[in-house]
Amino acid sequence: MASKVTARSKRSQVQTDYAYHHSRCVHSVQQTAARKSSSYSANQVQAQATEAMAEPAYTIPVFRQRTADEGTEEYQRVSTNVGKGLTVIQDELHRMRMATKAKVESLALQREVKEMMYRRVDTSEEFPRMPDFLVALRPHTVWEKTPVKLFCTVQGTPRPVVQWYKGGVPVDPLSAPGKYKIENKYGVHGLIISRCVVSDTAEYSAVATNPHGSATSKATVTVKRPAGTGESCLLGLVPHLTEIHASKLEVTLLDRFSVSFGVEGGSISLACTMVVVPDLPNVPPLAQWYRDDKLLTAGRRAEMSVGGGAARLTLPHLAKDDEGLYTLRIFTKDGTAEHSAYLFVSDAPPPAPGAPGAPVSAKAFDINADYVLVAWKPPNAVNEAAVSGYFVDRCEAGSDTWVQCNDAPVKVCKYPVHGLKEGHSYRFRVRAVNNAGVSRPSRGTDQVTALDPAESERLQGSEEGVPSAPGQVVATRNTKSSVFVQWDPPSHPKNLVGYYIDARVAGTKDWFPCNHKPFKHSRFVVHGLIPGETYTFRVQAVNVFGLSDESQESSPISVEPALSTPSAPFGITMLSCDGSSMTLAWKSPAHCGGSKINAYYIDKRNADTLLWKEVNLTGLTERLCSIDNLTEGVFYEFKIQAANMAGVGVPSAPSAPMKCEAWTMDEPGPAYDLSFSEVRGQSLVILWKAPVYTGASAVTGYVVEMAKKGSSEFVTLNQEAVSHRYLQVTGLKEGETYVFRVRSVNANGVGKPSQASEPVCAKPLPGTQELVAGVDEETGDIFLSLEACEISETSKFVWSKNYRAIGDCPRVAVTTKGRSSRLTFTNPDKDDLGRYSVVVTDTDGVSASHTLTEDALNTMLELSYAIQHPVVPLKHGLNYEVLEKGHVRFWLQAVKLSPSVSYRVIVNDKEVHSGEGIKISHDVATGVIQMTLDHFTRANEGTYTVQIHDGKAKTQSSLVLVGDVFKAALKEAEFQRKEHIRKQGPHFSEYLYFTVTEDCTVMLACKVANVKKETSFHWYKEDDEIVPETPVNVMSGAVALPIPMFSRKDQGVFKAVLSDDRGKDTSLFDISGNVFDDIINAIAKIAGASASELVLQCTPEGIRLQCYMNYYTEEMKTIWKHRESKIASSEKMRIGGTAEMAWMQICDPSDKEKGSYSIEISDGVQTHTRAFDLSGQAYTDAYEEYLRLKAAAFAEKNRGRVVGGLPDVVTIMEEKSLSLTCTVFGEPTPEVSWFKNEQEVVCNEHTKVTFEGGKFASLVINKVTPDDSGKYSINVRNKYGGEFVEITVSVYRQGEKLPEPKLGQPKAPATAATPPPPRSPATPSKTPTPAPSRMSVKSPTPASTPVPKSPTPTPRSPAPKSPTPTPSRGVKSPTPPRFMKSPTPPRK
Repeated sequence: MASKVTARSKRSQVQTDYAYHHSRCVHSVQQTAARKSSSYSANQVQAQATEAMAEPAYTIPVFRQRTADEGTEEYQRVSTNVGKGLTVIQDELHRMRMATKAKVESLALQREVKEMMYRRVDTSEEFPRMPDFLVALRPHTVWEKTPVKLFCTVQGTPRPVVQWYKGGVPVDPLSAPGKYKIENKYGVHGLIISRCVVSDTAEYSAVATNPHGSATSKATVTVKRPAGTGESCLLGLVPHLTEIHASKLEVTLLDRFSVSFGVEGGSISLACTMVVVPDLPNVPPLAQWYRDDKLLTAGRRAEMSVGGGAARLTLPHLAKDDEGLYTLRIFTKDGTAEHSAYLFVSDAPPPAPGAPGAPVSAKAFDINADYVLVAWKPPNAVNEAAVSGYFVDRCEAGSDTWVQCNDAPVKVCKYPVHGLKEGHSYRFRVRAVNNAGVSRPSRGTDQVTALDPAESERLQGSEEGVPSAPGQVVATRNTKSSVFVQWDPPSHPKNLVGYYIDARVAGTKDWFPCNHKPFKHSRFVVHGLIPGETYTFRVQAVNVFGLSDESQESSPISVEPALSTPSAPFGITMLSCDGSSMTLAWKSPAHCGGSKINAYYIDKRNADTLLWKEVNLTGLTERLCSIDNLTEGVFYEFKIQAANMAGVGVPSAPSAPMKCEAWTMDEPGPAYDLSFSEVRGQSLVILWKAPVYTGASAVTGYVVEMAKKGSSEFVTLNQEAVSHRYLQVTGLKEGETYVFRVRSVNANGVGKPSQASEPVCAKPLPGTQELVAGVDEETGDIFLSLEACEISETSKFVWSKNYRAIGDCPRVAVTTKGRSSRLTFTNPDKDDLGRYSVVVTDTDGVSASHTLTEDALNTMLELSYAIQHPVVPLKHGLNYEVLEKGHVRFWLQAVKLSPSVSYRVIVNDKEVHSGEGIKISHDVATGVIQMTLDHFTRANEGTYTVQIHDGKAKTQSSLVLVGDVFKAALKEAEFQRKEHIRKQGPHFSEYLYFTVTEDCTVMLACKVANVKKETSFHWYKEDDEIVPETPVNVMSGAVALPIPMFSRKDQGVFKAVLSDDRGKDTSLFDISGNVFDDIINAIAKIAGASASELVLQCTPEGIRLQCYMNYYTEEMKTIWKHRESKIASSEKMRIGGTAEMAWMQICDPSDKEKGSYSIEISDGVQTHTRAFDLSGQAYTDAYEEYLRLKAAAFAEKNRGRVVGGLPDVVTIMEEKSLSLTCTVFGEPTPEVSWFKNEQEVVCNEHTKVTFEGGKFASLVINKVTPDDSGKYSINVRNKYGGEFVEITVSVYRQGEKLPEPKLGQPKAPATAATPPPPRSPATPSKTPTPAPSRMSVKSPTPASTPVPKSPTPTPRSPAPKSPTPTPSRGVKSPTPPRFMKSPTPPRK
């Protein structure tokens, strides 16, 4: 609600304008009127100011050239004569006031007319302009004890407020009375420094600010001390100027590098963007970089570049030596522009866990021809073990090899390196050692040459021992992310080289280093801290002997900005006017000064006067105020000051002149107090307050407009007016800056726009968190909570529902602890649905929101009920299992049980307890509650229930065990009892089962237990005992019965019996039905995997395809296919096999049988396929071989041969008759010839040869004599071939010893001839043989002409040997090879 304030007299502590202190003379009034007159255009004022600033020194106007004494005398003179001329003076003043007022009103009217001529018709307010310096500050160099005056001229709309700074710190005239004087005359702003001293040397800046932006002008003031009075000095760490010619360019720094953090071994770039006028590509600005007051040079460790609107320093290989204060200085036309910020470099991960950090600042001193003294600074060891020593390494120039110089670690931070070669150059580095390992090496020293000492730097001698601990450590607030730490130096510095500062979060034990390179001064700003967090600090002093003891810890301090007065409010706007009063609103200061703003003070003045008057003596707490007792038609200006516990801040810039004129428009006035919440990368929420002036009717809605920063083109975001006073804006571009304004709408139209908002960047704060909706696990309360990423001492969490502050509401409770705030619903229901938001005050806009939907609320209500009415959660409900011995266990398992859990077991509505036959127990670790019944009988049928109470939680679980379910449980229990009894004697631990070996032998196996040597084991099939070849060894625990060559004949019931004096156990295995099929499939799986490719084999009957495998039986699921069509066994296609192979024969093949053939062996899961392409040349060769074999078989069948009747050896006594008779066969009838000793036998009286019926051939020798002894043979032959059979005849005389049979044959009677026994065909090899080639399978062609008889010897010569050896008894005429016959007869 607007505050009503009546104008009163000026507060005594407020300073009045200097001109008004002299007198209210006519001349003063005329000057005042002239200053405020609208006839002075902006160009005239600018020209006058420029002309004034062009003079060597500012000239004070004539009417102000009075001293304070002169003003006092004038005042006394007037007071003395006041009685005499008071009436005259009052009349004259009244006349002049009226004349001046008339003139001012006339000039104001003329000004409005001129403005209307250049103003667009639809524009209702002045065009805003950012501050701009027409005349910038200029640098000055002055002597000590002389004054210096800095002046500048600035323009902007609304009128900018100028704040002066020295070295970035605001200039406060009250802090040094008489030292500074700040002026603002005719648009010219000035800062006068009286009696300069050397400490006044600094960079001074004037910052002009209005609601549309800010501008800065800087200049350097250098104060010199006359010769002989001492050396000039510069304050702080400002680098000393070198002799450099100033640049002729105008350079303004824009984006500047901030405090930076790097890691050892990494890289970092520091850059400032800038505007250069004129921007000449070939003439870049002259820039210099400094580190800790030392000028840096470009090189391998520091890369510098200037151009493209930026100055950049890149450190490609960071080391802790690079830590320090970096300053960029750019020389400009008006002097220099510079910026400084600190770079922190932290330790890289050590080579070994717990190893120390690398030493710092290694440097070579006392360079001689054969040795160099290397010194360094120790690392900061916070959480690591203390450093026990150091290793020094050297590297000769031109080499990359580092050599360790000392065998044992050196304790102090210096070491003389001996053994150098004169004239050679070296670099050195240092490594620290502790009990965990060796650190990374330090940065290498600059290259030095071992020469006789000349002007090399020498290390100053130092006292023995480390310094004493630093004194009291005091930490004070600095910024929202840094703390200023200062301490007393140690009482015994002992050549101190610097300090290490450590910090820790209050309440923790872990310290962390704030700097990694010793800092020389006894004050340090610790950056990178968490805003709002509380820290404690300590300091250690450092010298070459190490680190001192830690100082005492500082008092805990919260990271907050330093306490100061607030900055100026801004955005003063008029919300309503009734002709005698105005309602004003304004925006809070951008900076509250570190404490809550508790009051606002308003000053006003007539726009035509210079005198400000206080509006309120009592501070206002609201940013809305109604100012009464105003004069209608008069223009007023206002300025506002904010106050906090540190005091009253600087006043705002005077508002634009506001005319006190009653508002009578029908449209509503402007909305005000635009603010933002939940600023994210693509969205934000804008909020505003309702207009004070509503117009002719009530406000019905609002329209929000948006424009990009710097643009005057506003875009309407909502086509339809919204009734609430907030709007979520989406579709923003991250990183873009926008401004907004709001128009109110009523039935009469759209009102004037609000004052444009502050520019807002669509970018979330680092670490931004969103609102979290949840349910408290302990209480079950439904809540919304926020963990703020930033907070200050004065911050508050302001909760809203639908962007209306909740305040004290019985439906919710708000609790805040540290960075977290929680809104808890007391009794949530549908009335609590909506959008909730929270804003953290006195931050950079920390805020978040969450929409509570009905579905989400219902889900949380269910969870809340479960927590508030807890149930013991169960992993498994009540269940049962049958144990061995027939015991039955009832059990359930909870997710979690506490040691104090209690429970009841109820069976058929009766509680049971542990006792005889019943055991009840629980296990807290597993959450199991169980009951075991030793004797489960029919009496145990019924309902079982377990009730659990665990703290506030409870549950129960029941099991109904009746009917078929109970019968199944009882049956299982009885079975387990019997099993237990069975297992008391020898028994089968695994009953009979089958396996199949790799050679396809089926094994019936079982496993036995509880056996002894006397235990017997017997196999049976269909009650017939089977005695295995290998005796059964029951002590091995496993017994098996092999069934080789398994087939259908092996079907039946097999039984295994195990027995001894303790009992008997039996296992049955029925090989039939599905079991038989499973065995066949198991065999087929192994056989199919071992199957060879199809082999072609020709026979006299046809062409045969064979597939060899480990085992084959016709019960296997085997399919032959021709051209993908299944082949059925027939006279044409015969299918069969042996134990080693499966075959398919094509009888009497023709061209129809050409094509692809395959065999498929299925094991019920997988099919094994082998194929052969019988076409083309393969078929041609096979068919020719088949014809040849067929012809050879026909010839073999019909050739001449001896069927039987002839012996191999005949022994006969002299004078007996010998008859050799045999049966012959051949078609056609063969020719028969007899031979004796290879000479054909001639038929005569002594020897008679007969051949009867073409079947019986005989040779009869009457009354044999010894001359008849010899080798006889018969040759039976026709056109298909023949056979040659030999008989040995021995004749002995009566009384002689019977001669031994020859040729190893037994004696045989002369008339008996035993045919040779038939020979069984050879078994073919199991190994598959590829089809023989045509040359290897073709048998000799049988003779087509009669074979000539053996030659008859001539009577004149001894009987010559036949040119061909006589074939033996078993040798036949050419016969087809054995292997060409079918190895087995076809299976029918």
